[in-house]
Amino acid sequence: MTTGHIPTCDLFDRFKDAVRYVLPGLRDFGAVTRFFGPVVTVKCVEDNSRVKELLATPGDGRVLVVDGAGSLRCALMGDMIAASAVSNGWAGVVIWGCVRDVAELAALQLGIKALASMPRASTRRDQGLVDVPAELPGATVLPGDVLFADEDGIVLLTAEQAAGLK
Repeated sequence: MTTGHIPTCDLFDRFKDAVRYVLPGLRDFGAVTRFFGPVVTVKCVEDNSRVKELLATPGDGRVLVVDGAGSLRCALMGDMIAASAVSNGWAGVVIWGCVRDVAELAALQLGIKALASMPRASTRRDQGLVDVPAELPGATVLPGDVLFADEDGIVLLTAEQAAGLK
């Protein structure tokens, strides 16, 4: 796999219809707007228990994709959990849902894309599934996919497709 970010537009030009992509609508919230890495998935609705747990483990340049079902009722990540992700070496977090503490997130060296901001925190009920297929608008994300994100959007490659990149 590549050792550097490849623009999403270049990936489209190379792979054409063989790539999956996320529909427009997710916004940048972190200080890093170009990021990529192998995907870890979490499926959770209004409970960030698994998000907090995962981002407290070594990220090794991976990207956490959170399928929050597009809920706008509460945030699935705030500044403390995001700071944990930075400390643990995660490349980014993509959330189909909300974040909070937006001013603090903007200062963190982490790629963060989410639907919106919401001041209300989630309620932890120890729920959520890890390493299962996750949905983002327009794309199913599988554990082990490689995600590329930049100002133009998000592109997903299979591990096999990404292995051929230089």
